Amino acid sequence: MIEFDNVSFAYDAAPEQKSLCDFSLTVKDGECVLITGPSGCGKSTLLRLLNGLIPEFYSGTAEGKVQINGEEIQGIGIEELAGRIGTVFQNPRSQFFNVDTTGELAFGAENLAIPEEEILRRIGRTVKAFQIELLMDRNIFELSGGEKQKIACASINVLEPEIILLDEPSANLDYEAAESLRQLITCWKEMGKTILIAEHRINYIWDLADRVIVLENGALKKEIQKEEINRFTEEDTSHFGLRSLERISPVSLVKNTEQAETDDVIHLENFHYSYDKKHEIFNIPSMRIAKGKVTAIVGKNGAGKTTFLEVLSGIRKNDGIMGLDGKSYSSKKRLGKIFMVMQDVNHQLFTESVLDEVLISQPEENEEEAKKILAEVGLLSFADRHPMSLSGGQKQRVALACAIASKLPILLLDEPTSGLDHAQMYTVGEILNRMKGEGRTIITVTHDSEFIEHCCDEVIQIKEA
Repeated sequence: MIEFDNVSFAYDAAPEQKSLCDFSLTVKDGECVLITGPSGCGKSTLLRLLNGLIPEFYSGTAEGKVQINGEEIQGIGIEELAGRIGTVFQNPRSQFFNVDTTGELAFGAENLAIPEEEILRRIGRTVKAFQIELLMDRNIFELSGGEKQKIACASINVLEPEIILLDEPSANLDYEAAESLRQLITCWKEMGKTILIAEHRINYIWDLADRVIVLENGALKKEIQKEEINRFTEEDTSHFGLRSLERISPVSLVKNTEQAETDDVIHLENFHYSYDKKHEIFNIPSMRIAKGKVTAIVGKNGAGKTTFLEVLSGIRKNDGIMGLDGKSYSSKKRLGKIFMVMQDVNHQLFTESVLDEVLISQPEENEEEAKKILAEVGLLSFADRHPMSLSGGQKQRVALACAIASKLPILLLDEPTSGLDHAQMYTVGEILNRMKGEGRTIITVTHDSEFIEHCCDEVIQIKEA
């Protein structure tokens, strides 16, 4: 049994703001609890207090008690908790230590000095239970996002922990991969594991939860029991600011109107990319993208959507040509026309404050304008904070603010709503619609059907090569 008893926590990076405030919760053995709420509401903090990342990696001031089976976990080393609590993160790459999949499954158990024969037995049992035989003895870096998430879950399962924590595990997964993740969680439920899932994207997991905890500003806003879960409607989700419960594949939303070759389109010719001569990622002989519109690029994990954006932006070189306003742009020339917000925005945040990030993105620094942009994305109160002290969703909005500030005519966004709650997703959609009204062209890779229905004019599918 897990018990949070009047727990409060404030990070040293923002001591004036409590991420959890007098929070109490009891989770019974074998219970599956979904934890949701606005970005920055304390979901990740709650999990970090359980798995030892606080205070091992995140320092701050804690009050109250966190107990497992009556034992207070404060002071227990993270290495001791590893055998009892398994964590799957939003980005599985952050928890890999090996290049090959089989080695990754063995790694944690080896570090706990479990005998080799027992490790092999556990791996065999996990591979069979998760049906991942075809993923064994593979290079991790050649797997799709969904496949990497399966390996992350399997590596945790080999440790046979009592408790499994998942922090935004579906944020970067396509529809099919999220459905596979649902099956893995179902498998854990059948094993009797205690499961806590921090999520914004609740549709794939809603009916599996035994209880739903809604947080707001670090406090418990609503506790939803199983009977109420079964009766919950779309109106209810809107009332509590939650994401949609509808499970819709983005591919089913494809809508691309064929256009004549005019100045109203961006014309791409000969767009292809291979990491080596044997493995072509995508091959697009010709594509037309409407100017001044919001276009969604959809497709399965591993289809090459992110690579397509990197090639289009000029980050990755290829022989493709972009036609725009009667001119042709090679890879190098495109760099001055396009701003790209990456899927992992940690790669493009460089300064000591949120305000400075926006200022360096402007053609000419204008602090008053920069603050207006931060207000638009709901981050003005964080202007003096270090970007790396923010939550994942907040970092995403900093990168979007930089894109707005750049004033470049074409914006590329890679999964711009991952880690965003309903209100923030809606706000991002409204911002994109406003920029569209200014004549800017937005091309976004997304798995978010709710986002597509809200603001995307066209939807183009990229299929695996």
